[in-house]
Amino acid sequence: MKYLLSVLFVVITLSSFAQTQYEVIEKSGRRILKGIINRDLLAKDTSFKWFRQQQEGYTPSTEIVSNIKSKSGEVQYLVFGGTWCGDTRFLLPKFYSLLDAAGVNEDRVSLVAVDYSKKTIGNLSEAFNIRRVPTFIVLKDGKEVGRVVEYGTTGQWDKEISEIVSGIK
Repeated sequence: MKYLLSVLFVVITLSSFAQTQYEVIEKSGRRILKGIINRDLLAKDTSFKWFRQQQEGYTPSTEIVSNIKSKSGEVQYLVFGGTWCGDTRFLLPKFYSLLDAAGVNEDRVSLVAVDYSKKTIGNLSEAFNIRRVPTFIVLKDGKEVGRVVEYGTTGQWDKEISEIVSGIK
């Protein structure tokens, strides 16, 4: 448990200083990122056109936005995804649109990119038991309070994140 909290502290600290520590892997004509990244990197790099394209057309419900907004200053989000992964390419941009609609500050999100083996720098994916991506982990006071893996158990990933957040005391 101490190791897990130490890893989390490192991730949050690195994110709060807006530093990116990642490597770029070129494979089969694809640009794959591995490590701690941020939204701007995806939004501005022409290799990741999917990021802006997938934000279009998604409008979260008022109830979901309200739930996320109500705890916006209390929770952190630790997100694991693969720039090569179709599910990440579809959901991650929408996740950021949801947070934008709820007024969640960028410093509340730590984004970790994994390679094809779902490995990342510093063994973060192993420390957080990441098996599939994207995985959205909701944290409060440095402790995991819930997670949504890929589309969630109901297929309504945004609603499931909202329910985790609204259940926080």
